Amino acid sequence: MMPPQTSYRPGRLRQRAATRALIRETSLRVEQLVMPLFVRAGKGVRAPIPSMPGQFQFSVDQLVKECQELHALGVPAVLLFALAERKDERATRAYAKDGLMQQAVHAIKSAVPSLLVITDVCLCAYTSHGHCGVLKSAPGSRLQAPGRKKSRSPVSGLRSPVSSDVMIDREATLELLAKTACSHAQAGADLVAPSDMTDGNVGAVRQALDRADFEQVPILAYSVKYASAFYGPFREAVDSAPQFGDRRSYQMDVANSDEALREARLDIEQGADIVMVKPALAYLDVIRRLKQELGYPVAAFNVSGEYAMVKAAAARGWIAERSAWQEMLTAMTRSGADILMTYWAKDAALFLRQR
Repeated sequence: MMPPQTSYRPGRLRQRAATRALIRETSLRVEQLVMPLFVRAGKGVRAPIPSMPGQFQFSVDQLVKECQELHALGVPAVLLFALAERKDERATRAYAKDGLMQQAVHAIKSAVPSLLVITDVCLCAYTSHGHCGVLKSAPGSRLQAPGRKKSRSPVSGLRSPVSSDVMIDREATLELLAKTACSHAQAGADLVAPSDMTDGNVGAVRQALDRADFEQVPILAYSVKYASAFYGPFREAVDSAPQFGDRRSYQMDVANSDEALREARLDIEQGADIVMVKPALAYLDVIRRLKQELGYPVAAFNVSGEYAMVKAAAARGWIAERSAWQEMLTAMTRSGADILMTYWAKDAALFLRQR
């Protein structure tokens, strides 16, 4: 039996590379790439990260060289994460004037002024317990939270305890996040990116920046940060895994998308200039919803676990790495992401230049 006749045959436009390119709806651009980078103490250090093949922890001098290479390839921005030299309950190295992040920002901006430097604003890599804020005893607990002489108001606007005995002290945490963001801006950061998911973090950072005469420093908010299984390699890279409990009491439930809209709207109301979805690959529907319903710039974070699983499969010959990351980044862009934070930024820039 002959199929019904139709005047439209999609296959006609798929026969040649030129016609496929002519009607392509989504294209990757080097201008949308952001490279995440890790800085550590020392000199001349370029230490491989075992769980993230091809990625490194850099000392400041080597980090500057890497940034110069990225800039030469056209990558417009980097996102910095620092490994704390020392850790304590109040994350004092996060906002120290001579902290590693602050040194790195100053060095990069001195060497490559036109490269955008985005700084991660969180406390987990600097706290001895690995949680994203100051801890206090949970209501009804007989235990004393680390570093706290006396608990403040019993609930103080918190979502829930990080364990049965302790919880994030929201008020104290916001104060330190604001100090951290201002220290980054003082060092020369172009954008700051609060990633802790503490309620009210964007507003606290915006107010502090404005008071310190950094009104022109934008905030890239980790507005939609899920409590995901895809963060494992990253936590090894920055030594930030929680020492007890987990982060589900302040990061988002992976099952929710309406909540993502509420979170992003709150951050916009508090002064966010860009909203982010993290991770990206399992949450393309959320990226699409934010872009369609909010109309704000949306960043997608192609996280360490997404990177590592492609690398692992490619190393075994099970998948073509370049085709895989091209498809992933294209899907994120097609879903509505304006900005792509990806460990393949350097590879993508090289590919786009050669193409």
